[in-house]
Amino acid sequence: MGRPSAIGRDVRLRIAMTTDSYLPSPGGVVTAVVNAKKALESKGHEVIVIAPDPGKEELREEGTVYFPAWECRPYPGYYVPIFPSNKMQIIRELDVDLIHSQGQLIMGMRGLVVSRSLNLPFVVSFNTMMTEALKYYSPFNLDSNVTENLIWFYFRTLLHNADAVITLTDAIGEELRRRAPRIRRLETIPVGIDTDHFNPAVDASDLRRRLGLEDRRVLVHVGRMSYEKNIELVVRAMAHTDDDVALVLVGSGPAEGKLKNMVRSMGLQDRVVFTGYVPLEDLRRYYAADDASVIASKFETQGLVVNEAMACGLPVAAINYRALKEAVSHGHNGYLFEDDARSCAEAMGACLDAPASLRANARRTAESYSIDANTERLISLYEYAIESNAERQRGGYYRRLQNIYNSISPLR
Repeated sequence: MGRPSAIGRDVRLRIAMTTDSYLPSPGGVVTAVVNAKKALESKGHEVIVIAPDPGKEELREEGTVYFPAWECRPYPGYYVPIFPSNKMQIIRELDVDLIHSQGQLIMGMRGLVVSRSLNLPFVVSFNTMMTEALKYYSPFNLDSNVTENLIWFYFRTLLHNADAVITLTDAIGEELRRRAPRIRRLETIPVGIDTDHFNPAVDASDLRRRLGLEDRRVLVHVGRMSYEKNIELVVRAMAHTDDDVALVLVGSGPAEGKLKNMVRSMGLQDRVVFTGYVPLEDLRRYYAADDASVIASKFETQGLVVNEAMACGLPVAAINYRALKEAVSHGHNGYLFEDDARSCAEAMGACLDAPASLRANARRTAESYSIDANTERLISLYEYAIESNAERQRGGYYRRLQNIYNSISPLR
């Protein structure tokens, strides 16, 4: 049932953090887990990550609990923990105070099930708008509306049964309130970034030379090369920019081959650079080597790379949609564009020509997403979830659930 905890600032929590993706896979969810773990541990708390097994010993991290998993063929580097496992007993033996799921799929539901089995508080972060990605990777040929309705039925089950739900932006929070109206508590807490690590003073002139970009005005796109990220729009926009403008695509993924073919067919080989996968700790040098950043993804629930780029003093050209239009203020710290190649090219050009004042505004925006401020809010939400869970137990909430479960046991 977890260790007794008197809530207060001097209490040291023991947290199980479940996730559907983790190192060495790239992506915003992985960054969210890594940053939260580091920040919480710096304040004296203990975080045990529970993740799908990447299958090779050299890819595993000491101290992480792994569930047996299958590598997703349509999405190399992503592991799906679909196999039966006794790992739930291991979670029981971890003797944690709370389960926080950073994943919404299989590990999210497993986290919910074990939390209810052990009467533990359960917090879930809504990190991924999965309804907009499955159409690219789903093995089932279902009507898109049917697929979306099924996914949201599942999401409502997860969200309505959590003690608290974390949304990364107000824009996504409004959508969750509309689609899952019985969420107990919904809190906007963005993924914190390390503004000391990502900063404008990083010198990456050697990297710029190595990439052959000394005489170019350079935009950078950081993120998984996946179909839902709408990177094709950015490549098409390059045809509408000046010849001295170059684009650096940082990352790898299932759409990489298609994007390379697109670049070749458009004759942009000398203006578009593919770097492949870059480790998290090296990303700041790729921001520092460039003049501005661009992102065209409608998939984002926060757009962590936007905050990282701004922390490095880069203005951001971002698509005018959902979470991104919340982070980028047109003409203040970047420029917004519509889902159109010419509009995207205009915003990219404006960012490359941005004055020093706009770059300073970008840095100030990033500082509002600092790890310290957001970690304190996260700890406060954990405290609420623990108190709320204890109150429901005192009110017999779980006894009533058990009675219902027993009444339908012949149907199991």
